Amino acid sequence: MAKTNPFQFMQQVRAETAKVTWPNRREVLLTTVMVFIMSALTAVFFFLVDLLIRTSLSTTLSFFG
Repeated sequence: MAKTNPFQFMQQVRAETAKVTWPNRREVLLTTVMVFIMSALTAVFFFLVDLLIRTSLSTTLSFFG
């Protein structure tokens, strides 16, 4: 693998960065909202699973205790 000097490296980085398609403001906002919605849904799901497990475990333990 050939070594490049720092100047060539920076030129290559700049060239690769120019190829990137950056999201616009609407896309960033939409993606952010979707992340918050999915996080809230995941939190509710795990809360309900935890509640179900806790209730079933409490019921089972009270049956034997």
